[in-house]
Amino acid sequence: MSEAVNTESVEEQENRRPGQFNFDKGGEIPDPYDVPLEDINVVNPRLFQENKMWGYFERLRNEDPVHFNETDITGRYWSLTKYEDIKAVDCDHERFSSGNGITLGLPVDSELPEGALNISMFIAMDPPKHDVQRATVSPIVAPMSLKRLEPVIRERVCNILDSLPIGEEFEWVDKVSIELTTQMLATLFDFPFEERRKLTRWSDVATAAPGTGIVESEEARRAELLECLEYFTGLWQERKVNPGHDLVSMLAHGENTKDMAPFEFLGNLILLIVGGNDTTRNSISGGVLALNEFPDQYDKLRNDVSVIPNMVAEIIRWQTPLTYMRRTANEDCEIGGKQIKANDQLLMWYMSGNRDEDKFENPNKLIVDRPNARQHLSFGFGLHRCMGNRLAEMQLRVLWEEIMKRFHKVEVVGEPERSYSSFVKGYTSLPVRLHAK
Repeated sequence: MSEAVNTESVEEQENRRPGQFNFDKGGEIPDPYDVPLEDINVVNPRLFQENKMWGYFERLRNEDPVHFNETDITGRYWSLTKYEDIKAVDCDHERFSSGNGITLGLPVDSELPEGALNISMFIAMDPPKHDVQRATVSPIVAPMSLKRLEPVIRERVCNILDSLPIGEEFEWVDKVSIELTTQMLATLFDFPFEERRKLTRWSDVATAAPGTGIVESEEARRAELLECLEYFTGLWQERKVNPGHDLVSMLAHGENTKDMAPFEFLGNLILLIVGGNDTTRNSISGGVLALNEFPDQYDKLRNDVSVIPNMVAEIIRWQTPLTYMRRTANEDCEIGGKQIKANDQLLMWYMSGNRDEDKFENPNKLIVDRPNARQHLSFGFGLHRCMGNRLAEMQLRVLWEEIMKRFHKVEVVGEPERSYSSFVKGYTSLPVRLHAK
């Protein structure tokens, strides 16, 4: 198994193919109903950067919920856009494998590009190896661990919020979303606190498209990820001698992880860093944006802060911080009347399933007391369900509890800037102004 081909590299190549839908960076994004159905290819990252993907997914859900694409780069792949189809595939690890990668990539058994990092991670493994590696680090988010972490999270949330200016414009993504999640990651890894922004950097480098302002080339990405490996190898050696209750110690002493090859260690590090960073970070920003877009729901929250736990689930549904996960068919099968071949890639578009009108009433609106908010797809289902889901929810809950004690409103005062990615549904900028209670 290899995660050598980053999803953004595939997107960039797809975006350069000729054809009506594969517009370049300067062209206008067409209306989804002006594009022939067979030409729709929703992996294009510009759709997400410009927040214009919703109409394309709505059309696919209504007209072609199991949608086929085939290219020379990726081979055959299918986009699943309806809730029930996505959940069924996600829960069936025997017929649909994670072992060939979790993002759109090269066809199965293709040779790796020259210079690519051949890394592996347990989310992109099948049982039994997946199960034993996941079990090694899962104690970090066990109920007793979460109970110990909550006062630490609350103290940090309070310190961050109390440091913010009232009545002045500032950058929410940097000052709150990134800072809170990076502090939490540093705690989970027992990472030197003063160097914690390295974790944010490595997360961004691992998921960003070359040439979009974060890394300029695949060679630059490789160099930085090897720096990540070198840094954590040093921590690994330290924790071998002096273990603690942190993720590096767990990996270094776990019976099924202590002898990992270097690139397997790197893969699991990237998984844990990105998983701990992107989901919470972008849901923190997404929640503020959503409450500004739906002020009646902000009023509902002010009138009854007991809705916060349910609102957190609803924010994660509305935001869907990781837009999809890939599986690979182990055998010929049928989904939605379409004939899937063995080794076809299947993209489970969580963000589309979370807006499925057949599952969620008025799905495009944030409804803080939505009755079935917890049935969202954002954490996945089955054996690959997000290990840190309770920790992510706790961070968001504590944050909103403390926000509501201090501020009448977190006002969005400018247009958000979004990530150039069809995998991470994130924000690079969200200017806000705080209003005191």
